[in-house]
Amino acid sequence: MTDFASSLFFDLEGWEHAGLFSAGAPVWEALGARLVGYLEAIEEWTIRSELPPGVHLLGQQISIAPGCRIEPGAVIVGPAVLEEGVEVRTGAYVRQHVVLGAGSLVGAHSEVKGSILLPGAKAPHQAYVGDSILGRNVNLGAGTICSNVKNVGSEVTFRHGDEIIRTGLRKFGAILGDSCKTGCNTVLNPGVLMGRGCITYPNATLRGGFYPEATLVKVRQKQQTLELGRLRNQ
Repeated sequence: MTDFASSLFFDLEGWEHAGLFSAGAPVWEALGARLVGYLEAIEEWTIRSELPPGVHLLGQQISIAPGCRIEPGAVIVGPAVLEEGVEVRTGAYVRQHVVLGAGSLVGAHSEVKGSILLPGAKAPHQAYVGDSILGRNVNLGAGTICSNVKNVGSEVTFRHGDEIIRTGLRKFGAILGDSCKTGCNTVLNPGVLMGRGCITYPNATLRGGFYPEATLVKVRQKQQTLELGRLRNQ
């Protein structure tokens, strides 16, 4: 039986915030109350990067390490931790209970909420990352959505083999293992877990469930080309 431990998805060795994850516990237990409690326990909050005019920091519980680049128009709401070399671009919204690992990126008009980005993870263009975890060097294609709440508002569950796995979370987006990549406009429904190195085609919509390491999710489209002149003369 798959235990869905963090080691199935991420290399946490040497990472400062590896304590978010408990050995042997399901990976999603790092989210929700555990993430909130972890951030609330931090005693020192410092801004160690120069911020240009037009950057909006809301709340006192914000740490920004040296070497970060925060562009005008970005909004960061604490509690939030930004490690060294993080980039937050114009129009980005970093919205409470977020850990951004070293060298990670939140791009223009992207929103990250209640989530963990490991070092090098990137949500560059108009993405939504809600109650999710992105592994090292993950890249979200433009318009990728990590949906975190069912329309019916119930607990997020997913099927694995003959079992229904209960997460205990009402808000739970996606887990993307190290080096996963999504095509543009991919939608990850609540409870998607992707093993290391998975890739989706553009416009893919994934149901909740576990996608093993190095899975390629393809989308089949039927296209038809017509001559405009013939259409106009009909």
